[in-house]
Amino acid sequence: MSWLILALLVWLGGWALNNWLAHRGDNRAVRIAIPVIFGLTLLVIWEALVRGFGISPVILPAPSTVAQTFAASTDILWIDFGQTVVKGALRGFAIGAIAAFVAAVLIDRSAFLTRGLLPIGNFVAALPIVGIAPIMVNWFGFDWQSKAAVVVVMVFFPILVNTVQGLNEASAMQRDLMRTYAAGYWQTLFRLRLPAAMPFVFNGLKIATTLALIGAIVAEYFGSPTRGMGFRISTGVGSLSIDLVWAEIAVAALAGTAFYGIVAWIEKRVTFWHPSQRG
Repeated sequence: MSWLILALLVWLGGWALNNWLAHRGDNRAVRIAIPVIFGLTLLVIWEALVRGFGISPVILPAPSTVAQTFAASTDILWIDFGQTVVKGALRGFAIGAIAAFVAAVLIDRSAFLTRGLLPIGNFVAALPIVGIAPIMVNWFGFDWQSKAAVVVVMVFFPILVNTVQGLNEASAMQRDLMRTYAAGYWQTLFRLRLPAAMPFVFNGLKIATTLALIGAIVAEYFGSPTRGMGFRISTGVGSLSIDLVWAEIAVAALAGTAFYGIVAWIEKRVTFWHPSQRG
């Protein structure tokens, strides 16, 4: 009962503290403190409820147990991070983003591709990953190449659609002004249309950061060497090593958050002129 009372007190204390901070103004420290306090509150409540109800670690381990496993398995977690995130997700993300950007420019130049490729892109984007992953494993093998291929398929079309939409963001008056300066297509593209498209491009990139990590992890369920987050989660569930599974989930969450944050940081510096970045 004492653990349940502790959970209730922590929740009330966290809620009161965040409510107080929310009325202190909208500065950087407050924007960081509120989610951190909220996350720590959830962890403490999780710990208290698991201990208070005596939940089996096989069903739901306590955060302290996950932290101990995390600290004791850093070598395994680091190997899995390199295999899944660095080799699979990041390489697939880079290849997919470059291919999508080139395809967007080609589509912008060709009405035929605009009418033909975009509908096909919408169709492929709707395909389930569990259908794509086994095919890619058969094509590219069990190592990181097949995982990167799945990531390319997942990130290509969100980036493509956003980039194509962004390239059309410049108004007709702005384009006419560039023509009066005798600017050609490529000059107009690099000096006007691409800068105007950057908010849309980064919107697609931020969406793709989460898709890349999800695609790489899920693809490992359908075949991988004896390393990788998806492989470790699959075997961990089978061997009832649920604490190691949660440690892998924590690594994936931290990696995904960091990846998204890096892209958002770059966006803020590239699109500093956009109203969404002011203040």
